[in-house]
Amino acid sequence: MLFILVALAALGAALASLSQRQQLGSAGELAAAKAYQAALTGLEWGSYQVLRGGGQPNCFAAKNLKLAEELSDYTVSVSCARVPGAGTLADGDTTLAFYTVVANACNIAAGAGSCPNTATTQPTYTERQLSRSLSITVTP
Repeated sequence: MLFILVALAALGAALASLSQRQQLGSAGELAAAKAYQAALTGLEWGSYQVLRGGGQPNCFAAKNLKLAEELSDYTVSVSCARVPGAGTLADGDTTLAFYTVVANACNIAAGAGSCPNTATTQPTYTERQLSRSLSITVTP
């Protein structure tokens, strides 16, 4: 009888541990999906900022965005840089300028509120980085 009780207790403990790991795995996948969506939001915002110049590119300094609603626990750091070396390229009467927009989203921002947070030791820390290259026709 004692053997059966010990075996059932061990089985119960194993099932509880398995259930907890599945729960943590699901929460991690959800956090990763939210981090991707937050980074994509920052990338779209940054691309819009560069392209809205109407022939005069509007490359901005690094910017931290705080998102709303379902993504409110994520901070997105977005930056823009002119592609070095390429600068501008003339193609007949068209002059192109090249830019790179980088968006990095994380759910635990550093002290200054920017991502990535390399100092965190939180097991729930999630981060995603996306980048996009843009070519813009520059008007003289």
